[in-house]
Amino acid sequence: MEAGEAAVILARARQGDEDAFRVLVELHARAAFRLAFRLMRDERDAEDVVQESFIRAHRRLPAFEARSNFGTWLHRIIVNCALDALRSRDGRGQNRREEPVELPETLTFDGPSPERLAHSDEIRRRLEESMQMLTTQERVAFTLRHHEGRSIEDIGETLGIQHSAAKHAVFRAVRKLRAALEPLRREA
Repeated sequence: MEAGEAAVILARARQGDEDAFRVLVELHARAAFRLAFRLMRDERDAEDVVQESFIRAHRRLPAFEARSNFGTWLHRIIVNCALDALRSRDGRGQNRREEPVELPETLTFDGPSPERLAHSDEIRRRLEESMQMLTTQERVAFTLRHHEGRSIEDIGETLGIQHSAAKHAVFRAVRKLRAALEPLRREA
């Protein structure tokens, strides 16, 4: 969709056009879920965050200033909803995970060796553990930068911090993750 067309849809949605808002949801739903899932690490929680984010966006849309980027504004809402959900979940002592997927016994697989798969699983497990050691700001900044490809400026706007603080949050996260994963690099 071209920028001019998107601006018209956004303007119509801001004026209360429900069909235009539905188009905005369709345009941004995938990216919203991807971000929420990366932050929540649980499909059901991510779906809840996305739903709450779009509800909040719908309520606040008339106050949205079209000078800023709608995607960045929506990302900020998603991050805030995810942070609320994480605080709530952490407060209840829950760390919900999806059930493991069971593979059929007759599965044929011509992929990587079992050793390589085990090493990949170990990297994934260590990365997951290391991400939990990051501060919330570092985790969100890292996710936005390295998973979503957002600019430092967008990250700063999303988190409501100066650009230099956003840059430092990404840097600290990368440094901590490298240190945590260094033993695996030496093993490989």
